[in-house]
Amino acid sequence: MKNQYSSSDARNFINAHPHDHPELALRVYTSRLIGREPSLVLHGGGNTSVKSRVTTLLGDQTDVLYIKGSGWDLATIEPQGFPALDLAYLLRLHALDSLSDEEMVNQFKTHMLDSTAPSPSIETLVHAFLPHRYIDHTHADAIVTLTNMSDPEQRLYSILGDRIVILPWIMPGFPLAKALAECWENRRDIEAIILCNHGIFTFAEEAEAAYGRMIHYVTLAEEYLQVSQPAKKTTPASITDSSMHARLDPAMILPLLRGALTIDPAVPGNRPPFLLHVRNNEAIHRCLDRDDAGALYTTGVLTPDHVIRTKNYPLWLDLASLDEEQTAQAISTATAAYEQRYLDTFHSQVTARQVRRTCLDPKPRVILIPGLGLVSVGVTEKAARMAADIGEHTLLAKELGAAIAPYQELGEAHIFDMEYWSLEQAKLKKGQSLPLSGRSALVTGGGGAIACGIGRRLLAAGARVFLSDIDDLRLQRVCDLLAREFDPALISGITMDVTDSASVRQGMQQIILDCGGLDILVPNAGLAHVATLEELDEAAFRKVLDVNLLGVFQVIKAAIPIFKRQARTGHIPAQIIINSSKNVFAPGAAFGAYSASKAGAHQLGKIAALELAEIGARVNMINADGIFDDHGISSGLWDVVGPDRMRSRNLDPEGLKEYYRNRNLLKTEVLADHVGNAVVFFASGLTPTTGATLPVDGGVAGAFPR
Repeated sequence: MKNQYSSSDARNFINAHPHDHPELALRVYTSRLIGREPSLVLHGGGNTSVKSRVTTLLGDQTDVLYIKGSGWDLATIEPQGFPALDLAYLLRLHALDSLSDEEMVNQFKTHMLDSTAPSPSIETLVHAFLPHRYIDHTHADAIVTLTNMSDPEQRLYSILGDRIVILPWIMPGFPLAKALAECWENRRDIEAIILCNHGIFTFAEEAEAAYGRMIHYVTLAEEYLQVSQPAKKTTPASITDSSMHARLDPAMILPLLRGALTIDPAVPGNRPPFLLHVRNNEAIHRCLDRDDAGALYTTGVLTPDHVIRTKNYPLWLDLASLDEEQTAQAISTATAAYEQRYLDTFHSQVTARQVRRTCLDPKPRVILIPGLGLVSVGVTEKAARMAADIGEHTLLAKELGAAIAPYQELGEAHIFDMEYWSLEQAKLKKGQSLPLSGRSALVTGGGGAIACGIGRRLLAAGARVFLSDIDDLRLQRVCDLLAREFDPALISGITMDVTDSASVRQGMQQIILDCGGLDILVPNAGLAHVATLEELDEAAFRKVLDVNLLGVFQVIKAAIPIFKRQARTGHIPAQIIINSSKNVFAPGAAFGAYSASKAGAHQLGKIAALELAEIGARVNMINADGIFDDHGISSGLWDVVGPDRMRSRNLDPEGLKEYYRNRNLLKTEVLADHVGNAVVFFASGLTPTTGATLPVDGGVAGAFPR
């Protein structure tokens, strides 16, 4: 591992933060160096601190501890991510014989200098009790890998030297802080303390030295692991990557798996569906292709800190040479067995301890499938990616360690302590799930105003959103606009021609690979053409039919196998919401192609409602009218229709909008977000409704459903 510290960069960083103490600026600088290295910390892992002195409001000089705040990632941390605590008071806590976790957190909160600062790290007392100015702590893969072997002390001392101390696993909190302080008191010449199954602490009076020691010891561990690896076997040129690894069909497997991982939403208190994330690079395939892969990689986590993201064990699925029926059965059987094992462990732990705990959901968070890759699970895209990152690092670390000694996992009692630790649980319970959390949605016609509004409201409700369009430029504009309001990772644009079955199937496969399946389908792509029947060209008529009617048919037809596979093994309620039109019930003159095609699509929706009810899918229609634009995104329909309507009524663009406002009963402007709200209503499944039509038009009497 390369030492990235630069004296000039450090000085520049201090100069760029003139309002912060130089010690704190340096703390931020080296913390970011640590955070940018995934093999040291992942997703908020690790913590760093610095001791300094500040002047209070009354002019008193006070010693403080700046410690990484909860929720901050070392890779991007800012000075405000380090809450300051009264160091003198924290040191007095060392005299206590015991301190509960809850009271410890209370003491942190009541002795912060800024009540609005983030909550301090749960390892604050470790950083307080050790006297050094700068302290760094990471879950370095190489260090943790070496501690997860039998007799790790002798091996670590031989690799790292005698300026370290090694401790067995101790739960974070007051006991750990006391233990590390005692280590220092007994050995004041040490430069690092290693906690088995947890990581490494390095410390010094200068930021560069503390960081340098971290890199030094981790590098020694990495070099030892690399030198101990057997020579790589050369793959024969005749065996291609595709023949080795492209053995399973993700389009079939992932929806079946996603269904099996979903807890029945009809059961009170259940969680939303899960999104899936697939990793299938060469390193992962190499790991899963080992003869001993099933035994090696289904062992426990590298460090208990990972358990709240990945559970202790991954699920192993060997699906080679199985047809769809056999695959569905194998997935259902394996997930049920995994859940039962988890529940048995939970009950045995609470019984042995005679404690009361609320059992977490027993579903796996990492699934290993030879021939497909690593599949991670999360209610949100972020959670699934976090589990994948940890799972991938775990695979590679276990691969390196296997060349040296058998893997030795931490006992289930310690894992239970961490997974059901009140302080860790508090991190996971913040905030309520959004109504569409864990659900994926496809909106066709994604480059237009209505799609923008639908996408916005779906994202606000927590959905993972895919927008498709044949026009890349218009599609990108909408995606860019929504990405300024929401996490860009939740928004994907797919170039798709809804009139081409192959293009639609390819788009559906991309969605499956990105998140495992599809829950909400919004056929929204539309094309307008103005001409009387006498003047209507047959080619133009067919073109409108192809988009507005055939396009709806194509996307529904392509989605049905996904919906059926998810329903076959689980309880994910599929929703199809067709954006019809007010013209279905109240057509307009010189608008025959559009009105007829929309009426046909509307009728298809009713047929789909009849046919798909047996798998629990609901199909509903929205009849919208008079939506011109959305935040600068124009409506494709009004781009075509608007000029003719303005000429016929002698109106300018604003006058045309006013005309449509005044013609509805409520005298209101209908916005794209209103259509989006209607989509979210149906998609949320708040009522047992299918085959229904919901007007979103301000009240056009002639278009009342009947």
